[in-house]
Amino acid sequence: MSSPGGGEPPAVYRGYRPRPALIPISNGRVDRNKPVDYLRSLVGLAPNPPVAENAETAFVGITVDGTPIPGLFELADEELDPAPIVAAAESWLAVLTPEDRARATVAVDGSEWRLWTNAFPAWEPHGICFDVLSEAQREAGVEVLRSSLSARGFADVREAMYLNGALGSLTGQYTDSLTEWMYWLTIFGTPSVTEPWGWQLAGHHVDLNCLILGRQLVLTPTFLGAEFDSDRIFSTQRHAALELYAALPHAARAKAVLYPSMDPSDLPAELGGRVDGRHLGGAGQDNRIIPYTGVCAAELSAGQQELLVALADTFTAGLPDGPARHRHQAMASRLADTYFSWIGPAGSEDAFYFRIHSPVVLAEYDNHPGIFLDFDKPEPFHVHTVVRTPNGNDYGKDLLRAHYKAHHSQH
Repeated sequence: MSSPGGGEPPAVYRGYRPRPALIPISNGRVDRNKPVDYLRSLVGLAPNPPVAENAETAFVGITVDGTPIPGLFELADEELDPAPIVAAAESWLAVLTPEDRARATVAVDGSEWRLWTNAFPAWEPHGICFDVLSEAQREAGVEVLRSSLSARGFADVREAMYLNGALGSLTGQYTDSLTEWMYWLTIFGTPSVTEPWGWQLAGHHVDLNCLILGRQLVLTPTFLGAEFDSDRIFSTQRHAALELYAALPHAARAKAVLYPSMDPSDLPAELGGRVDGRHLGGAGQDNRIIPYTGVCAAELSAGQQELLVALADTFTAGLPDGPARHRHQAMASRLADTYFSWIGPAGSEDAFYFRIHSPVVLAEYDNHPGIFLDFDKPEPFHVHTVVRTPNGNDYGKDLLRAHYKAHHSQH
């Protein structure tokens, strides 16, 4: 992958310089025992989602009213071939030392699934960090990602990892943390073509949770982001969103737009933070109640509905072909309960937020202010995206319950 714009990264990006390096980040972790005034003002301490505390609560899933809709996720043949993924995971574990192999593996139902953040953790991460591995070990780990994702999904993940390192080079700061390889990979359970298992990749701007159960695969929660040059990953998504917005008639657009401005000073406090921004389904929000808002897809024309489903497909493009088709079909079959909402303007160079919320997919796109660069209002080149499976199937939890009920009644 080339450096941004070719050659060495610029010292200034679109007129913005690096912020002072005052956040206590070292080796991919933030030291919350050494809070500084800048950290308090930049991201706040109390408002941050309590990820570790959340991980210890009983999992419910994101819902509209606190109660998951039953029967949405069933054991099925989704045309996934799990064998290459199993082989890749086994190969990676085989090249690790016994000590690293022990750290790299966690029980399939472990609470560690829920310990992820798009920022930097304030806890000791589980799994093995790519940064400490040899090149051969690292490449074996990368094959786990490649074998599990579509070609587009793998390219986007690797680009986001690369841009994390490029951000460190651009700012000249946090160079032991803003790197291409400051990501922890964990295997959950024992790789198997029949029994449930999975993997997690966690780090700044890249968080993937992948549960494999026979010929099914769940890839949520997923977080992808980039603070600069984000068009390398998200240009198709932005274009599809603006195309849908432009196609909405006046009445539908009036319902979809929750707030016309993206300026944090114009928004409610809960939608103006630097960590989550407008996101509702970010880290530490596994059980959040999120009512439907915006315009219902049932009110749209057939052509507008097609644009909405096509936009949703850009969020699930990382899935392999079979699971991707099944998510498309599930989304398309529930348009009567699917809502689209928007915050901000809608010019091609504007910052904005939008959300697609259905019983089976929650997808959010948001533009953010700078964390490491010195812009205080959202810019279109700083992108965060989150994808969730509402109603209890994040981390494949509902499929796990169904599997245990069908095959392991003692669970």
